[in-house]
Amino acid sequence: MKLRILIGSILLSLPVMLAAQRLDTAKIDQALGRPGQKTGDVYRLGFPRTDLHVSVAGVEVRPGLALGSWAAFSGSDNDAAVMGDLVLLEHEVTPVMKKLRSAGFDITAIHNHVLNETPRIIYMHYLGHGKSAELAKSLRAALAESNTPLDEQAPPAPSGEPPAFVKAVEETLGTKGRFAGGVLSFGIARSGAITDHGMTLTGAQGVGEAINFQEAGPGKVATTGDFVLTAEEVNAAISTLQAHDIQVTALHSHMLTEQPRLFFMHFWSVGSTESVAAGIKAALSHVAVK
Repeated sequence: MKLRILIGSILLSLPVMLAAQRLDTAKIDQALGRPGQKTGDVYRLGFPRTDLHVSVAGVEVRPGLALGSWAAFSGSDNDAAVMGDLVLLEHEVTPVMKKLRSAGFDITAIHNHVLNETPRIIYMHYLGHGKSAELAKSLRAALAESNTPLDEQAPPAPSGEPPAFVKAVEETLGTKGRFAGGVLSFGIARSGAITDHGMTLTGAQGVGEAINFQEAGPGKVATTGDFVLTAEEVNAAISTLQAHDIQVTALHSHMLTEQPRLFFMHFWSVGSTESVAAGIKAALSHVAVK
């Protein structure tokens, strides 16, 4: 009888226990003022800098190409982690950083992603641990120190038939991308596990090869993003990109305690769709991807 009561008690408490192990994404949405997207156990929200008008060598950068702040939540309501990347103007860096640090967030990197852009853009990577709702509220307070649009934004209008460059790039890379807001995006997972603070990270947490394309004139595309590399892969990728006239614009870390140690290589190029896509494909051949 006692065993039956014990089993019954466990079964009754099981839904509560399982709920405690999950993120209540509605609370995160409420705190940050917008919905996100669940990918496996990771809940990711985007904050595109639609307020900015950034150009590189005469090419106006669409928000989806290189101006997307983001936050990726994992864990449970009471024991959550959030990591991400914020797109900031130079004068926004210090107040946003102070707000994050006052809430106990770690700042894991501050740097450029491209060169010669106007206005100058700085990228701030961060990591926080705690209760998910409190993390979300603290992140919103930090974002409020910048001009990042915080009201929920309408989704982009359906773009109809994708432009010709989309099919050409996908065929060259041999994989499907996501086309939205005029930008074709690829997230290509690395092989092998990547961990940080005991967490096994996924592509939604920024450890996949992130490669973006947008049109830059008839028959031409602009590309940027970041290759996620081990030390042994770095210089082979640099030489290959340079051989295809793709500029390497930054090489640095995004995290502090990841295993294995990773290097993030950012790049920029404008050229014919065929030559740019071929250069990216050639560089990917030096990376251990799935």
